[in-house]
Amino acid sequence: MSNNNDGEAFRYDAEVRPGEKRHIMYEVGESFLGDPIEIPVTIINGVDKGPRVFVSAAMHGDEVNGVKVVQEVADRYDPQELSGTIVCLHVLNVPGYRAHLRYLPIYDRDLNRSFPGSENGNEGKRIAKVIYDRFISNCDIGVDFHTSTRNKVTIFHTRADMSDPAVAEVANAFLSSVVLDGAGSEGMMRRVASENGIPTITVEMGEAHRYQPVLVDVALERLHNLFAYFGLIDDEFESEPVWQRIVGSKEKKWIRSTAGGWIDMDWGPYPIVEEGKSVCTISDHFKREEHVVEAPFTGLVVGMAASPITVPGQIIAHVVAIDEEDRKVIERVVDEYGYSNIGTYHWMGRRVTPKEEVELARKQPTTPEEPETTESEAERGTA
Repeated sequence: MSNNNDGEAFRYDAEVRPGEKRHIMYEVGESFLGDPIEIPVTIINGVDKGPRVFVSAAMHGDEVNGVKVVQEVADRYDPQELSGTIVCLHVLNVPGYRAHLRYLPIYDRDLNRSFPGSENGNEGKRIAKVIYDRFISNCDIGVDFHTSTRNKVTIFHTRADMSDPAVAEVANAFLSSVVLDGAGSEGMMRRVASENGIPTITVEMGEAHRYQPVLVDVALERLHNLFAYFGLIDDEFESEPVWQRIVGSKEKKWIRSTAGGWIDMDWGPYPIVEEGKSVCTISDHFKREEHVVEAPFTGLVVGMAASPITVPGQIIAHVVAIDEEDRKVIERVVDEYGYSNIGTYHWMGRRVTPKEEVELARKQPTTPEEPETTESEAERGTA
């Protein structure tokens, strides 16, 4: 990091001077009562020049893990030790966040299909335009935090257009092991930003309506690496993950329920399903009927239903294809570091790995047999 004190002001419709950290509530729209809709923003502008990175959360109002990530980033980084700018967009979809809803309330508009926005469009497009014009367009790099949708859980993974070298560089600096490759849908913020020269990735982590500290810690570690890689902070960094699986559109599949009833997952202890073998068994509540759902290929479980109750056609698992080398790495990482390093916070498969089984047996206390006694239960007491 240089010490030339030659930083530049960060401008939106005001400015944040070099060496300043500013917390603001920024108006992006109006409520039904005409009150302002304001989003919380923190701008940390370093004393020295460098890239401008935005980190954003709660594009969908029920996705809260990223909100904690952004809060911690806003608190941890000191502009006096920064080369460049970190723009923290704590909660993008404030109406949805207040209502604990994924979409903008009433009309269920998806804010993440509304970019770059329009000043004459619907409320989603108007909010998106303000956010994009004031903050996103003034940045060089972006990381947008999401979780799975309601009643589903996803492992920690990245979504990025890996055909774009600048986007791939961001994903690698974030140490993204599992990457679902693709540009994203029309109106997605990451797609619009990347197409406009602001390489942006989406990070998916955990469940909606849940705060999962294990995943938040992983996100903060990887963001720190990204900041170091791009020179915002003076620290050591890794330029790419130890292991990476880039998943094309034809290498992933949603496995759906074939019947209604109760799901018993049959995979485990690793988050891997085997081609032709049972992913789960679905039974009715009398257990008179059982339906086995088989895996179409050997793959890593990157997402799954959060509830064991299902109906025909409902998603059971999201699986991406892996080869034998991938499998060995996944098993080694789980054995050595636990599920959190793959990104699985909790799941419904068998939980104990071979290594954990040995450790548990070793820790099991050896209790000597109690001597026989002639005391009655009443004499011994019942406490």
